[in-house]
Amino acid sequence: MSLMSTYPEPPVTFVRGEGSRLYDADGRAYLDFLCGLAVTSLGHAHPAVADALCDQARTLLHVSNLYGTTIAPEVAATLDRLVGDGRPLGGGVFFCNSGAEANECAFKLARLWAGPGRHVVVSAYGSFHGRTLATLHATGQPEKHEPFQPLPEGFHHVAWNDADALEKAASGEETAAVVLEAVQGEGGVNPATPEYFQAVRRICDDRGLLFIVDEVQTGLGRTGRWFGFQHFDVQPDVVTMAKALGNGVPIGACWARDEVAAAFRPGDHATTFGGQPLATAAARAVLEVMQDEDVPSRARAVGSRLRKGLEATPSIAEVRGLGLLLAARLDGVDAKDAAARALDAGLVVNPVSPTALRFAPSLLVTDDEVDEALGIVGEVLK
Repeated sequence: MSLMSTYPEPPVTFVRGEGSRLYDADGRAYLDFLCGLAVTSLGHAHPAVADALCDQARTLLHVSNLYGTTIAPEVAATLDRLVGDGRPLGGGVFFCNSGAEANECAFKLARLWAGPGRHVVVSAYGSFHGRTLATLHATGQPEKHEPFQPLPEGFHHVAWNDADALEKAASGEETAAVVLEAVQGEGGVNPATPEYFQAVRRICDDRGLLFIVDEVQTGLGRTGRWFGFQHFDVQPDVVTMAKALGNGVPIGACWARDEVAAAFRPGDHATTFGGQPLATAAARAVLEVMQDEDVPSRARAVGSRLRKGLEATPSIAEVRGLGLLLAARLDGVDAKDAAARALDAGLVVNPVSPTALRFAPSLLVTDDEVDEALGIVGEVLK
């Protein structure tokens, strides 16, 4: 055995990708409507990203954060502007390698900012925030906790979209922050309501808590806005992101408003590879393409087409989500079986729950590719 058995036996081995297509070892093409779990949002082998990686690999790969580089500050400034929906906010960015690390950064920052004695972070049942010990405990899925007990202290969970429950849980003097997703991705693609996020913002303001929004799966255009929270007319104190930022190159980021970011001092937090030139070169290219293509608008328009097509498909009882992050709840059909049959038919989706399929195609997906995917889904669910 060479690889640890942390994943099931793969049903297919992919060797190449181009745009919205993946190709297996036998040369068969598949339409990719999962994008590596909302990662390759510009599709596979995007030429701008490939060129940026090649150029940077020949220039400078890594020097450590003991020294300065030129690309990371540029990418940080772009993210600050996008978090502000086009308006620079003057916040600070910490670069890391993954969404879990971005959330770890947010939790450490919240504890430093809140001060001694205030360390509790409130999250929601059904959430997913990572696989490290701390982010696993922040994740509101108790069945995932049990094999790894005892987990780090300081995380409380409440019902999703229930502001009253959250207010009660956040009333303790030890509470420092609230962390929520704009759409619970791994929890089944369940969006927050505007009223819920607005109530949480008021609770955090009233009690002096940080409002952390985990945008690891939803950030950078996927929901039809640059960030999911922008649908709800609130401004968080901390925003975490990863997945789409590198289009497949590992990179994550934690943004915080300036007063919060200032809680960190040299030596408080670090990571060897965070913000290195190769990863930030990929991120810079990704963000340039995303802005040139206006991917939030594309996600709204093409997402509407996909949603309407799914809603019109027999055996689909409900479609939920935002933009191009959607789940189709199936009526009388096992989602795992449906996903396996879709793969056999040349479409990559995944069973995000026993009763729902998740759709997260490239933000550059075409209308024809959406219609092709809908045709496969319709045949599979007959």
